[in-house]
Amino acid sequence: MVISKGVKTFNVINIIFLTLLGLTMVLPLLHVIAQSFSNSVAINKGLVYFWPVNFTGANYTSILKDQTIWLAFRNSVIITVGGTLINLMATASLAYPLSRQEYLGRKIILIMVLVTLIFHAPLIPNYLLLKNIKLLNTLWVLMIPTAISAYNLFVMRSFFMNLPNELFDSARIDGCGEMGMLWRIVLPLSKPAMATMGIMYAVSNWNTYSAAIYYINSRSLIPLQVRLREMIITDQFGASDSSALDSAINLSPEGLKMAVIVIATIPIMLIYPFLQKHFIKGMLVGSIKS
Repeated sequence: MVISKGVKTFNVINIIFLTLLGLTMVLPLLHVIAQSFSNSVAINKGLVYFWPVNFTGANYTSILKDQTIWLAFRNSVIITVGGTLINLMATASLAYPLSRQEYLGRKIILIMVLVTLIFHAPLIPNYLLLKNIKLLNTLWVLMIPTAISAYNLFVMRSFFMNLPNELFDSARIDGCGEMGMLWRIVLPLSKPAMATMGIMYAVSNWNTYSAAIYYINSRSLIPLQVRLREMIITDQFGASDSSALDSAINLSPEGLKMAVIVIATIPIMLIYPFLQKHFIKGMLVGSIKS
């Protein structure tokens, strides 16, 4: 097959453009990692770009000695794991009936869900509602109110609609109920969709920030992103960090900030490669209605 000169030119330009675009995303991350492993002298002199200068792991050692970091990390793990399980169960439980033609009232529910996608509840009424149901200042307030994302619900519903009706007819003939069809047929066949929704929900839960500021007052319940904001904006480090900073030899506020950013980013980066295959398939299949 002969490739025309125009196609070759387009491919070259496309490769160059995508390479430059990729570098704009990778280089800032490399800069953050390089600073997190550099000492205070190199950072203060502006010598660190994309490779550590005067390599040191003291920034990470100091951060990991800070008990508030571990406490915030624990809270973020609980919110991410627990919240994602709640998200997946709630979204699948609502997406399944909305995907079946035989269920009455599904169009009305779809319209109600669509309204929440366009219009969001104001902050003050939402705060008063959560206060009245006793969710304020608990980790539940970061998981239950966001149990279902309207966008993810429509994607999962579209995936369920692609499942052949013959499966459900056969299951009904064998005496399987609706919950049985959901757990024994729909969910086992929906691993790509569940993986896609899972990583979307997990990233959202891990990055929880605004809701934690609005609804949580206890220092023992703040997630990692809020603690990270304190360190980056207000330079509020733990006691061990402050004592280490007094030496001003191997540590600096900038190096500590970059170390915390890396620590907050690594968990999601480690999870994504294991779900990438299902994630891509789920995005493609869930967006097509046969």
